[in-house]
Amino acid sequence: MRPFARTLPLAEAMARLRAVVRPVQRRERVPLDSACGRVVAETVVSPFDVPPFDRALMDGYAVRAADTALACPETPALLVQAGRVFAGEMADRALAPGSCCEIATGAPMLDGADAVVMVEDTWRGENGLICVRAAVRPGQNVGRRGADITSGETVLEAGVILTPARVGVLAALGRTDVTVYARPNVLIASTGNEVVPPGRALAPGQIFDINRFTLPAIVAAHGGQVTSRDPIPDNVDALREAIDEGADADLIIISGGSSVGERDLLLDAVRDRGEVVFHGIAVKPGKPALLAVLGTRLLLGMPGNPTSCLSNAYILLVPLLRGLAGLPEYRPETRRVPLAQAIVSAADRHQFYSVRIEAGRAVPAFKGSGAITSLSRADGYIEIPAGTPRIDEGTLVDVKLF
Repeated sequence: MRPFARTLPLAEAMARLRAVVRPVQRRERVPLDSACGRVVAETVVSPFDVPPFDRALMDGYAVRAADTALACPETPALLVQAGRVFAGEMADRALAPGSCCEIATGAPMLDGADAVVMVEDTWRGENGLICVRAAVRPGQNVGRRGADITSGETVLEAGVILTPARVGVLAALGRTDVTVYARPNVLIASTGNEVVPPGRALAPGQIFDINRFTLPAIVAAHGGQVTSRDPIPDNVDALREAIDEGADADLIIISGGSSVGERDLLLDAVRDRGEVVFHGIAVKPGKPALLAVLGTRLLLGMPGNPTSCLSNAYILLVPLLRGLAGLPEYRPETRRVPLAQAIVSAADRHQFYSVRIEAGRAVPAFKGSGAITSLSRADGYIEIPAGTPRIDEGTLVDVKLF
């Protein structure tokens, strides 16, 4: 056994983590239909006005506003209909005084017309004349050229996240693709002679690899792309080979092997390849967490126990990965509810305690760091700061939802 020389307070560990994270600068072009959620890596300037012409905002009649100045239900303006224009068409003549043109929403305005009368404010009178019973002012019900975007306007800055609406802006400019920052490449592996990939037969003393599937789900949800490999045997040479295998990765995640047992050898392998940022955090679960800088890569050593590993993923991996991906800080949905029963906590560590919400109360769900059902049967977790040995029943707690 090699006990931890010192465990860092959570705040100090997070400060060290943020200090070594640098956003990935590689760029790639992606089609618009797969661009949502990506981080823009170019400044986008509009080459033209949007819309590129004045257009009708209502179904009705394009008119000269002056021809309707005295219109009212009792004495409507009587206008001669001079054709019709639909969306996607252009009128073949200008609008003469005393006339109107039937026009559809989105259709280009005619030369000479400066307003649109809604069809509800008209009726067809004798001799085919259009009776207008409401006056309109110049520009009424007309969308002006460039009202949305003007030529030369910067519509997207590098570093913003592409939402559906921002993808729509690119489509409005006729773009079919956009330059974005590449997703961080993440190599994930579990360690342990006892760990076996699902689908294979278990020998006595072996268990299936859970972390290989929970961690990629976290990575995919927060901007990374994953390569997984088979479990790494408990020896330093195998760990070194696995680390070297991730030469093209931005982040290597290894679960297990970072604690203090005789076969917890990750620290030895990492020291041969780079600089340890921290090893051991005063949290529960997840005390053996390790972070190292290996040249241009980062390595995150996670606990092997599934609940500890997944808890650490929410605490450490999510902010680390979002920093690499250039994504904003993640703010999970939170609910404030009373605690259903008292919880006793380790006073010397910051605890993340899983709970489920039943009948408007937070019910403890934690069973142990090796029990994945501690989280699968939970809705979220509460944080219990170090120095808080007990939280009483009925205390209002903030549940951060998964």
